[in-house]
Amino acid sequence: MGQGRQEHVTTSLAGAVSEEISASLAPIDAELARHYPGDPGTRQPVHTVYVPADVFAADTIRSWGDRALAALDEHAPDAAAFATALGLSDDLAEPVHDRVRAKLEHEPVEDLRVDFEDGYGARPDTEEDETAARAARIVAEAYAKGTAAPYMGIRMKCMEAPVRDRGIRTLDIFLTGLLEAGGLPDGLVLTLPKVTYAEQVTAMVRLLEAFEKERELQPGRLGFEIQIETSQSILAIDGTATVARMIQAAEGRATGLHYGTFDYSACLGVSAAYQASDHPAADHAKAIMQVAAAGTGVRVSDGSTNVLPVGPTEKVHAAWRLHYGLTRRALARAYYQGWDMHPGHIPTRYAAVFAFYREGFEQAAARLSRYANRAGGDVMDEPATAKALSGYLLRGLDCGALDLDEVARATGGLTRADLEGFATPRRADLTISGT
Repeated sequence: MGQGRQEHVTTSLAGAVSEEISASLAPIDAELARHYPGDPGTRQPVHTVYVPADVFAADTIRSWGDRALAALDEHAPDAAAFATALGLSDDLAEPVHDRVRAKLEHEPVEDLRVDFEDGYGARPDTEEDETAARAARIVAEAYAKGTAAPYMGIRMKCMEAPVRDRGIRTLDIFLTGLLEAGGLPDGLVLTLPKVTYAEQVTAMVRLLEAFEKERELQPGRLGFEIQIETSQSILAIDGTATVARMIQAAEGRATGLHYGTFDYSACLGVSAAYQASDHPAADHAKAIMQVAAAGTGVRVSDGSTNVLPVGPTEKVHAAWRLHYGLTRRALARAYYQGWDMHPGHIPTRYAAVFAFYREGFEQAAARLSRYANRAGGDVMDEPATAKALSGYLLRGLDCGALDLDEVARATGGLTRADLEGFATPRRADLTISGT
């Protein structure tokens, strides 16, 4: 009834009312756009591998892959053995095992940080100078030869007084060396550790601004990660969330917040035997980091485990199960990146990541397909859910858990561009439904 009838539309408010409201909210609109630009839409590595600067070499990435493959050959030589060790379901055993081996052969490390901090320690200045220059040369050569990880960079010493000058000098030598060798690679990542005050982040910003000006780089070219390793970086002395201040103090240069499992735990007095990424203190810190970073374009990374998969097979399997479980736990909590400290960790890193995306792939693809085609189903999805579904599929594609062809088939022909469109909707699209 009334389908063919043209309704008579009337309003009561003058157009000036809408104009006045828009004018009054213009500063808020600008604040939202500046502080909450949303996810950058770029690839996020599933892990960061830290290698002490003195042992970093041209073959480090390949060496990690080879050592990881050797661990598989020795302790889980086939899909069934690997699945049994980790508790994988029968339907995931073959695809996960095969993809893990392929990953270790072709891209064993997604993100590598040459460590000049805890993993390197205090050295004579001449030695650290030479090591920093050497690191720059090796990184530049790796990108030139196509053997680099997608992301590479250094973790400098922090901005605290005893090591501040040393950290600044090492960063200067490294960045200058890259420029002299041909330029800054697109995958360059810098990490600032042990940040306790937002003013230290501001100091890092001023340092990078000075370098950009000196070398005539585009303003804002250099970004950095903030490492959360102290209680003061979570809760300020006045009770406010310090980490939120740090993100703003970075003035758009912050790319990530990385949780430091052991420094943070020790700072709170957690006994060594209980220092782990699933400790309640760790959950509290990461939850605050996650809320502070949401919508800002700054990504959150989990920390590491110090239980190494070495020794007899029984001990290796126990360490693998621990690492696999911690990684799956982090993924379920939307921490899509973590640290790996030993080559033996990367088989289980990739196994956990691949299983996470493959076991939920078909359901996510079907839901997104129904949403895209406005078809009904047993779940009523909205733009925000479509964003989450597409983000899930994109992350699965980026790490190698999924293939573009199978995603296209399962979603009824959606392309990567389609997925990216759903993953980065306009802010208004996410609030139309009010949920």
